[in-house]
Amino acid sequence: MVLDRRPVLLVLAIASLLVSTAVSHRGRQIQGVVYDGRSLIINGKRELLFSGSIHYPRSTPDMWPELIEKAKHGGLNVIQTYVFWNVHEPVKGEFNFEGNYDLVKFIKLIGEHGMYVTLRVGPFIQAEWNHGGLPYWLREVPDIIFRSDNAPFKYHMKKYVKMIINKMKEEKLFAPQGGPIILAQIENEYNHIQLAYRELGTRYVQWAANMAVGLKTGVPWVMCKQKDAPDPVINTCNGRHCGDTFTGPNKPNKPSIWTENWTAQYRVFGDPPSQRAAEDIAYSVARFFSKNGTLTNYYMYHGGTNFGRTSAVFTTTRYYDEAPLDEYGLQREPKWSHLRDLHKALNLCKKALLWGTPGGQKLGKHTEVRTFEKPGTHICAAFLSNNNSKVAHTVKFRGDIFYLPPRSISILPDCKNVVFNTQIIVSQHNARNFVRPKVAENLKWKMSPEPIPSVHQVPISNKIPNELYGLLKDTTDYGWYTTSIELSQHDLPMRPDILPVLRISSLGHALHAFVNGEYIGSGHGSHEEKGFVFQTAITLKAGTNHIAVLGMTVGLPDSGAYMEHRFAGPRAVTILGLNTGTIDLTQNGWGHQVGLSGEKNLAFTEDGSKKVEWSEIKEEKGKALTWYKTQFDSPEGKDPVAIRMTGMGKGMIWVNGQNIGRYWMSYLSPLGKSSQEEYHIPRSFLKTTQNVLVVLEEEKANPKDIEILTVNRDTICSYITDSAPPHVKSWAREESKIRAVVDSLQAAAHLKCPNHKKIVAIEFASFGDPVGACGNFVLGKCNAATTKGIVEQYCLGKQKCVVPAKKELFDKNGDLCPDIKKTLAIQVKCAPSKD
Repeated sequence: MVLDRRPVLLVLAIASLLVSTAVSHRGRQIQGVVYDGRSLIINGKRELLFSGSIHYPRSTPDMWPELIEKAKHGGLNVIQTYVFWNVHEPVKGEFNFEGNYDLVKFIKLIGEHGMYVTLRVGPFIQAEWNHGGLPYWLREVPDIIFRSDNAPFKYHMKKYVKMIINKMKEEKLFAPQGGPIILAQIENEYNHIQLAYRELGTRYVQWAANMAVGLKTGVPWVMCKQKDAPDPVINTCNGRHCGDTFTGPNKPNKPSIWTENWTAQYRVFGDPPSQRAAEDIAYSVARFFSKNGTLTNYYMYHGGTNFGRTSAVFTTTRYYDEAPLDEYGLQREPKWSHLRDLHKALNLCKKALLWGTPGGQKLGKHTEVRTFEKPGTHICAAFLSNNNSKVAHTVKFRGDIFYLPPRSISILPDCKNVVFNTQIIVSQHNARNFVRPKVAENLKWKMSPEPIPSVHQVPISNKIPNELYGLLKDTTDYGWYTTSIELSQHDLPMRPDILPVLRISSLGHALHAFVNGEYIGSGHGSHEEKGFVFQTAITLKAGTNHIAVLGMTVGLPDSGAYMEHRFAGPRAVTILGLNTGTIDLTQNGWGHQVGLSGEKNLAFTEDGSKKVEWSEIKEEKGKALTWYKTQFDSPEGKDPVAIRMTGMGKGMIWVNGQNIGRYWMSYLSPLGKSSQEEYHIPRSFLKTTQNVLVVLEEEKANPKDIEILTVNRDTICSYITDSAPPHVKSWAREESKIRAVVDSLQAAAHLKCPNHKKIVAIEFASFGDPVGACGNFVLGKCNAATTKGIVEQYCLGKQKCVVPAKKELFDKNGDLCPDIKKTLAIQVKCAPSKD
C-alpha cells in the first residue's frame, strides 16, 4: 500500500494490498488506493481531499441526498462517518441496519454523487455518542476491560469489525471493488488513554492495527491521534490547528492527514453558545496544505440531531449546530461559502501542491512564504502568511507588494495573483429565522400525571439502592427507588421552625425526590462533575412515610479509560434533623422499578396514548412528572420544522411516536439562557394533519407556550470593503496558467437566495461605514443615500445578483467621507416566487 516517492513509477510496498484492475467507479479505471509521503493515490491518481463529517444516524434518510449534494457544492469530495456499534447491535447478536441506521444506503448515496468515503469503524468512536458507540451489553461481558489487551473485548471487537467489513465487501463498497470507500479507521484517539493501560495498551494498539490490516480491505487504515500507529497504518491529526500542532506522520512514506478539524465545539447542557470563525478555519486549512497536507476533514460538516437517547452524558440533543450545514441542513453563512471558496483556491494550486517541489522563506518577523514549484514549467503556487494576530503587514514577493491582514494567508496559485485571503470574506452571510406558522397556533393540550410509586407498588428487592447503569441497562433514562420509614411523634422536631432534611448523595446524573407522593425537589450533576448531593427540608408525619427517588441518566459516558467501571445513581440516603438524630436509610431496604408507567404503556404513540387517562390542564403549573399531549398539522412548504420548548423544564419529546430527544430548558448557561431552546422535528416524522405530539415533563411546568416553528435562512447579506480581492470564481486554470475569466477584477457583493427563492425586499443597504452583523446592521456616520436604490436595481426580483463595491457607483462626486475606508453592507429578504 505504501509507495516510495521517487522518479520511478509508483511501487507498491505491501504486496497483500495489491489490487487488480477489474471494475470502474463512475467511469474511472480501478487500481485501488495506495499512498506515499505526498498524498493518497486513488485509482492511479493523486488527489487533494476535502472531507466533511456527516453521521447517518444524526439525520434522516430523506435528508441524506440534500446534505451530500450541499457538501459537494461546498467543494468537498469526501464524506467521513463513524460506524455506530450500539445502534447496529443493541442486543447481542441482533442487528439493525434500517431507517437512519442504513449504513449501506448512506455510503451508496455518497458514491452516486461521485464522492469518496472515509469509514471510521472504531468500534469505540466517542463522538459525543451514547457510550462512545459501544453497546451496553458489552459492559456486562464477564472479565471485560474495554480497549485493552483483554481477550473478551478483543473477541467481540474483532467479531463486530469483521462483520462490518464483510458487509461493505458484500456490497462492493471499497474502492478496489468500484465503491467509494478510500480510507478506514480503527480505534479512535487512543493515545489519550493508552498510558492508563501500560503494556496492555501498547499490545492492544499493535493487535488492533494488525487485525484491521488483516481484513484486506484494499484501502489504507488510519489511527487518529496515535503517534505510534503501527505500519502500514497512518497516524493522523485531530484538532483546530494541525498545520502547527501536528508532529507529522511517523514515517516519511505516509501522507499528512487531518481527520478532525473542529468547526466549532459540541455543547453540553449548561454550556453557552460555541463559536469558531470561518476565517480561523480557513486559515488553519490553508496552513495545513501549505505544509504538505493532503486531506482535511471538517468535524462536523453537518452535526445534526442526537435523536432519542443517543447523546452521550449531558450532551445536548442538537449537535455541532455551528457547522457549515446547521442542524437542519441549512447552509450557515459565511462559513459554508468561505470554505467553498477556499477549496476552489486550493484546487487552483492542485498541480503545484501534488507535483511541485516545496520551498519557503521568512519575509519578516511574522511573515513568510511557502511555495510549491515545478522547475521548467509554469506550475507554481505560493502561500503568503501573516502569523501576527493583531497587526496587518505588507510583504514583497517576487517583485510585487502584497497586503496581508492580521493572521491571514493569501493564496497565489500562479505565484503572482491573489485569488483568496483567509481573513477577507467576499462570500455572502445569512441569519437563521424561526417562523410561527398559522396551522400550529393555539395548541390544545391535555395532561396525564405519572403515578408516584411507593413500596406497595414497588416492593423492596435489595438492602441498598442498586447501581443505576446496571439497573437500567440503557433501556430508559428513568429508574425508581422506593423505601419507607416508620416514625413516632417523638421522632419529629417539636419546634415549627425546624424541619427534617432529606440528603441524597448521588453518583449522577440527576434525580427527582418525592415524600409521601409529593414532589420535594430535584438535583443534578454536570458534564464535568457527574456526582452531586441533593438536600432539602421535608415534612414528615407520625406513622409510615414513603420515600420515592427517580434516578436518571442523561446519556452514558463516551470517553476516558476504564469506561466499564463507571457508575451512577444514589449511593447514600439520610434524614437529618430528627429528635432521634440522623437516620441512615442507605441500607433500609429499597424497591426498584425500571422505567416509567407512561413508557411501559407507550403513551407517546397514538395507540398507546389511548391506554392513558388524559384530562384538561386546570392549574397554572402541572405536577412534576406529567405527560402532556396535543395534535398539530404540518406547516406548509418544505422548510425544516422545529419545536421551541418555552416554559418547560426537563424531559423528552415524541412526535408520532418518534423520540426527537431530550430537552433541558431549566439548566441555564452562565449567560442565564438554556443551552438549547429549539428542537428539530424532521419532516419525515410528520403527517399532513393530526400529528401527535407528546411531552414528558419532569418538573412543574405548563406547555401553553410551546411553539411549532419553521426554520429558514432567507435573510442573506454581504459585508465587503471596496479594497477586497475579487471572488475566487473570477479565476481559472487553463493550460497550466491562471487567468481571469471575468471582464473586470473588482470587489463585489455576491448574493444568492436558497432553494430557488427570489429577493423580495432590500432590508438594509449602506455604502460607507456601516456596522453590525447579518440581521443586525446599523448605519454608521458615513452613508451614501443612493445605496438602497442602486441595490434594488441590481437585485430586486432576482434569485441572485452581483453588486460592484466601487465608490464610482455609489459616490459619483467622490466627496463622500474621503478619510473613511468604504464598506458595502447589504441585507435582503428571500421568499418563494409568486410566479
